[in-house]
Amino acid sequence: MSEITPDLVRHLGVLARIQLSDDEVTQLTGQLDVIVDNIAKVSEVATADVPATSHPIAMSNVFRPDEVGQTLTHEQVLQNAPDAVDGRFRVTAILGEEQ
Repeated sequence: MSEITPDLVRHLGVLARIQLSDDEVTQLTGQLDVIVDNIAKVSEVATADVPATSHPIAMSNVFRPDEVGQTLTHEQVLQNAPDAVDGRFRVTAILGEEQ
């Protein structure tokens, strides 16, 4: 027996403030009934011993250890900079304050 009836679809339309024609009610009744049946089938298969998953294949993040490596000196970093002041890159202002 179908759980979704035309009266239920009309009621849902009123709650959603959607005006539905008779053809739309008939079409939606069938479509919603199929959706509810499919959800019921999935619910029958889902059991407590099957863990919920977000992805069909087990995935894990691969991180390398966070270790300090060899770094550049200030001189090495700034050696090819077009303009530098006080050990920093000098760039054009983007907000038009210094032109």
